Amino acid sequence: MSDRFCLNRRQLLSAGIAAVGGLMTTPTSAADSDLPWIDAHSHIWPPETDKFPLAPGQTKSDLKPASFTDSELMAIARPEGVGRVVLIQHSVYHQFDNSYLIDAVRRHPKLFRIQGMVDDHQPHPGEAMKKLLPQGVTGFRITPFVRKPEEQPKWLETPGMIEMWKTGAKTGQAMCLLINAADLLPVDQMCERHPDTPVVIDHFARIGVDGQMLDRDIFDLCRLARHKNTSIKISAYYALGRKKPPHDELIPMIKQLFEIFGPQRLMWASDSPYQIQGDNNYRASISLVRDRLDFISKEDREWLLRKTAERVFFYA
Repeated sequence: MSDRFCLNRRQLLSAGIAAVGGLMTTPTSAADSDLPWIDAHSHIWPPETDKFPLAPGQTKSDLKPASFTDSELMAIARPEGVGRVVLIQHSVYHQFDNSYLIDAVRRHPKLFRIQGMVDDHQPHPGEAMKKLLPQGVTGFRITPFVRKPEEQPKWLETPGMIEMWKTGAKTGQAMCLLINAADLLPVDQMCERHPDTPVVIDHFARIGVDGQMLDRDIFDLCRLARHKNTSIKISAYYALGRKKPPHDELIPMIKQLFEIFGPQRLMWASDSPYQIQGDNNYRASISLVRDRLDFISKEDREWLLRKTAERVFFYA
């Protein structure tokens, strides 16, 4: 366990919030030793839109699929050895209301952690982050895609966003960025200004979404490796490259990232349920890292499939 995470836990205890529900002091080992892996990125949502209301403008008919609960997720994850998951707040369906994910952690505190959302346009987003931490929210999805087009060029420059990055440096809560490759330069600048803030880039910064893994984009992503607290999710294969199994065309990009970041700063994730459509499936997603990377050792595989996500999100 790093000094940073030890310090955060002492700070939480002194503030009297770590003991809420016993959540952050509960051992986070997998409930079953036969399920060692962590899926670092999956969405879930319930069909009960009365109990967990959708964001303005969304209706029950917009849910696709109509239901993807934590139970439905684990039913497909467990057969592949996945015993824990980082749940990602849906920026469209529920936006800044993290209630359903918090409920899932309350029911299964050993199995889940949350990458939630707070509105940086509202007053005191840093305080909102701190209040969510003892409820299992150890990271935050931030993205220009929820902004108006005219706001997107300077989306990282709002006072609230800067407060979030500063708060993350103190609490250990990661800034998790859903971005395109074109956004990597301003992200690099933010990492420079906030070197102690944990940062996670989702889905390779969507390099390959147009079918091309361009060298200049991979170079820009690799430049982030000089920031010691920055990690990459190698995920969402259904949306990249050829967009169908076995996803081998992504292996050269994964190898480049592996050589630059090392296994300790890469984490596998599925991006379910979107990974489960058409020819794509959960097994093909995890199999690419678990079974098909011939350049990694057994210990490397442990980092890619468990240890990195555990360190960043489960604080274990």
